[in-house]
This record gives sequence, C-alpha cells and structure tokens, in this order.
Amino acid sequence: MAAFFSSAVAFFITIPVLFYILLFTLVKQITKNHRLALNSAINATTFVLVISVHFIILTIWGRSFLGLIILAMLILAIIFTFYYWKTKEEIHYQKVFIGYWRLNFLMFTLLYIGFVLYGIISRAKEMLSV
Repeated sequence: MAAFFSSAVAFFITIPVLFYILLFTLVKQITKNHRLALNSAINATTFVLVISVHFIILTIWGRSFLGLIILAMLILAIIFTFYYWKTKEEIHYQKVFIGYWRLNFLMFTLLYIGFVLYGIISRAKEMLSV
C-alpha cells in the first residue's frame, strides 16, 4: 500500500495537470457543484505545482532552490497584500490569501510549463550534439 501511495504521489508531482483533472472530476461528481470543484482543484494543485517546480529545477540544474522558491512566495505575498491594501484600504485576510494562492497557481503553472519546455529543449540539444 505504501508503494502504491508513493508511486501515485510521484506520478502526480511529475504531471500535476492530471492531479487537477482527477481532483476536479472527483469533487464535481461528489458535490455536483462546478465552482466548488474548480476552487478545490486549484487550491490543492497549487501545492503540487510548487513541489513539481522544485523537482523540475532539481532535475535540470541539480541544485535545490526550494529556499528561494519559498522566499519568492513570501515576497509575492507581501506585494500582493500591499497592493490589496492600497486598492481596498482594508485587509480582508481570507480574500487576500485566496487571491494570493490563486496568483501562485497561475505563476507556478507558467513556471512548470516553462521549465518543462526548457528541460525538453536542453536535453534534445544535448542529445543532438553528442
């Protein structure tokens, strides 16, 4: 059972889009609520995307930048909170966190796609130059 669980986690970290699709489908079938399924899938997939980006960076460059990823997320949280405060003049913590978490989803989705493409292109160049 532990081997199956670790294999499933590794699979979804490698291909987080399938995790998103699976979670969205499951929640939608259980709750019959499209919006809840979408929000649940985005919220859970964000965490998986952060880990995926970390492992892609580790695979491409052989170094861990997890500390920098977390630092970048904290700086983004500060900037997002400041921007929210400037525009709304009052901080609603739940709305700020939800907006920040969704911004992370967008940012890490783009990073994931970019790093996957970079990794494929760089490995193809290595193979062609040998």
